[in-house]
Amino acid sequence: MSAHHHVQSPATTPDDDADLARWDDDGAPPAQPRSSPDAWLRVGAELGDRLVALSGRQDLLVTCRPGTRSGTPAAFFPTLGEVEFDAGLFAPLQPHEIHPRIVGDEERYPAAWGVFVHEAAHAAHSVWTEPAGANPRVVEAALLLEESRVEGAHLITRPTDRTYLRTSARILVMPDIAHPTLQGIEHAAAVAALVLGRRDVGILDAGETRAVADLCEKVLGANLLATLTRIWTAAHQCADHDATTMLAHAQKWCDALDTAAPALPVPENLTDLLSGAVGVVMDSTAATDAADLAAQAAATNAMAAQSKAQAQDRAQRAGQRRKAAATAKSVFNARGTTVTPDGTPAPYGNPVTGTRRPTAAEQSAAARLSRALRAAAYRERTEERTTSPTPPGRLNMRAALARDAQRAAGSVPTAEPFTHTRRRNSPTPPLRVGIAVDVSGSMRAACAPVASAAWIVARAAALTDADSLTATIAYDMHLTALTRPTHRAPERVTTFDANGGHHNLGDAIDALDHGLELSRPGAGRLLVIVTDARYGSDETAQAITRVKQLTTAGCAVLQLTLTAGSHHLPGTTLLHLPQPSSAPVAIATAATDAIRRTR
Repeated sequence: MSAHHHVQSPATTPDDDADLARWDDDGAPPAQPRSSPDAWLRVGAELGDRLVALSGRQDLLVTCRPGTRSGTPAAFFPTLGEVEFDAGLFAPLQPHEIHPRIVGDEERYPAAWGVFVHEAAHAAHSVWTEPAGANPRVVEAALLLEESRVEGAHLITRPTDRTYLRTSARILVMPDIAHPTLQGIEHAAAVAALVLGRRDVGILDAGETRAVADLCEKVLGANLLATLTRIWTAAHQCADHDATTMLAHAQKWCDALDTAAPALPVPENLTDLLSGAVGVVMDSTAATDAADLAAQAAATNAMAAQSKAQAQDRAQRAGQRRKAAATAKSVFNARGTTVTPDGTPAPYGNPVTGTRRPTAAEQSAAARLSRALRAAAYRERTEERTTSPTPPGRLNMRAALARDAQRAAGSVPTAEPFTHTRRRNSPTPPLRVGIAVDVSGSMRAACAPVASAAWIVARAAALTDADSLTATIAYDMHLTALTRPTHRAPERVTTFDANGGHHNLGDAIDALDHGLELSRPGAGRLLVIVTDARYGSDETAQAITRVKQLTTAGCAVLQLTLTAGSHHLPGTTLLHLPQPSSAPVAIATAATDAIRRTR
């Protein structure tokens, strides 16, 4: 079988691979690339390595040089076991810039790689040989049908090579049209086989080849084109070694042309018409490939942008967690000092006025809340009932009789007469309650009831479960811990006043979140914010961001307000208390609901 028909003028000889070695003794500059055909030997050797994966054969040699013996861009010689490749296909790349052994390097020269894939398809599937004495015209027709057959067979095992085969069609088909070896009707039939045959094996799309299909139907006639289509479609199903069947299809091809040719007029400018139609097809495929490449690049860029945004978000969250940890460490200090937003001790502005012994009413309220929390946290034992064909377990007589009946009937027994019930205690969830109280000047009425509520909740939580934690932070521009996240019940009530200015709710939430693990599932979690929310836009935005993160993590967020002029922080459950003295009851109820909803 001879080389292929696709012919292209030889490209200019590129420079050879650079020798970048520097002499150690004289410090000479690196040698510059030289122009030599020998520099392409390495490229050919690396193409040979990749040919093993493309064709599944290890007995082939790839030679790469400027120009080819066959005069075509590339050719496969089955009798020599050789694939020759024109180095001009890599232009303008130089040999030292080409590394086919590296998977993915082919994306820099898709046209050259497409031609190489086409030759690999020949190497894998063009394994039939023409018998002695075969009609040369029939053999040429068989080689013509072979072009699309091998690409279709290659596409079955390597569908991702379709893009490269589409690119190679623009290099392999156009020269055959511009410099035809066939004339007249046979020329039009050859164009139909090369273009429409690739359409039928899935290399080209039907819409892209419409110009050639319409012209061939006009020149060949609908009947002859349908006959030729059936022939190349049958050839696509031919086995790789079946020379007899392939030559039989080629004989039918020649007979169909000989029968129809005398009755078909041949346009005077047929070559120009075919070149124009094929040019339209190739332009359409190039536009489609460019659009697909742009879409793929856009998708890749979108994924990269999304990955970058996710990485930035992770880094931002990690930085926020580190900042929250530092804030919690500075706020919940042992000395009870007030700290600034950057964690340093504040020179003034501590709202704490002292401590006092809890009243009898507060002690009773803490005891009642403790009992309510224990009742809300109680979980019934779960039961899991299983059956088995053997003990242990309780015998079910109906199932036992059914099993005996199945044995008597000669079938495989499926009944399981023993029932076992396993009861497990469900763990009691602990409680996490954080209270952030605004101590700006407008919140003076909340000081006494919130101080009482903070002691009641902390006392009740410590009495309910050893793992329960509560903490209270007073905030204006600075932060002060009124109660800390410890497992010990507080002995005294911390009193405070509200004379501050501005607000810092964002850092207060961060400190409570980190100190109590409000974002971590597995506990009844509640954040109570006692504020009128008369903040600036930046303060409000920071608070809303923290509240959203907590609610997304499953933590309940309650906002208590005392005046009708209070604002609502989005994302929180708003509870307006006309009587400040009802704040302890409201907070206790919310804590009970939080632990009851914990699963």
